[in-house]
Amino acid sequence: MSTTRSTLSTIARHALIAAALAGAAGAHAASADSLPVPHHIAVDSSSAKSAAVVLTARRYAAFWNTGDEIYAKLALSPDFIDRTLPDGRPQGPNGPLQASKGFRAAVPDLHAEIDDLVVAGDRASVHLHFYGHFTGQFQNLKGAGQTVDFQAFDLYRVKDGRIVENWHLEDNLTLLKQLGAIKS
Repeated sequence: MSTTRSTLSTIARHALIAAALAGAAGAHAASADSLPVPHHIAVDSSSAKSAAVVLTARRYAAFWNTGDEIYAKLALSPDFIDRTLPDGRPQGPNGPLQASKGFRAAVPDLHAEIDDLVVAGDRASVHLHFYGHFTGQFQNLKGAGQTVDFQAFDLYRVKDGRIVENWHLEDNLTLLKQLGAIKS
């Protein structure tokens, strides 16, 4: 009996994760087909709360992948706080919107993939991989088509299906070398 119950629990967890990956939780104008699918995923439970955290993390990754603000608006709480706010970036949901616009001016073909997504309770840790070509303008630098390829790590606290807090680290040294802002 316990083996059957364990098997059913595993099946239920896989079904819940599959539903979250398909974007089944919550209808919205943005297509679930465009939500990045993590290369690796680990979820601590089969609860609806965990599925909501997975969906929220995928929506925010879709924002970074496409630049489409609808994903940020779906993923970020109006009370969103960036706990590692860079100088000059506004606090709240407008901060990531500004950052995305600025970076896409430098790297118009920017893409982001989720390499790893780990969900435990109300937290999601996300390992993102960004890539594209520097063909635009970044501060006083003009791109010449050079490749941009760097990693980032985010930790989200999710409440009611929205990110309320974010801690993030980007590999800015690699990025700035690729942009030519720092010489090797």
